[in-house]
Amino acid sequence: MKKFYRLSETINKKEDERVVSVTIKPLLTDMSGTVWITDLMLQEGDRVTGFHPHTETMLQKEREGETIKEPVWYNGIVRGKETLILFNLGKTSTGLDLKLYPKSNMEGITISQAAGGQRAYFPDALQKDDELSFSASERSTTKNGQPFQKEGFYSYSAAWDSKHNVELPQGKSARVLFTLQEMDEGGELF
Repeated sequence: MKKFYRLSETINKKEDERVVSVTIKPLLTDMSGTVWITDLMLQEGDRVTGFHPHTETMLQKEREGETIKEPVWYNGIVRGKETLILFNLGKTSTGLDLKLYPKSNMEGITISQAAGGQRAYFPDALQKDDELSFSASERSTTKNGQPFQKEGFYSYSAAWDSKHNVELPQGKSARVLFTLQEMDEGGELF
């Protein structure tokens, strides 16, 4: 089966001028097989989203009057493959954080949205009561506080309702906690 890995690099310019061109030269040593390079993307800003510049400079946390609304929490129990619907009552999409606590040992967890978009796969094993933290707001994935391998993308919650698939191995279950900070549009556009 083909495996794709998402790599990202930061390009720091020497001068405060616009970039006119970029040359990419892959250097491969001591290998065999076929390599595909797809979806080359240059993105402004210091945060990688995979689809457009990070919206942090264009958004603000949702407020009630002058007070910032607290993050919203959703708890659930997942058995096998479940779809959970989260209500994001903010005015726009926002990053979604997830904590997953297996009720038994397992490996091969998949998290995705609606029909399978923004898929993230965790191939490595989790033990009963481990804490898998998958955080779009911090752009980190950890198991019990230590870096943990993921393949794919961080999740976000669409405004109003957002469907999220959590797929565990057959016969397995886990407790999940979703957290999102509802957002309003604000700040200056690019």
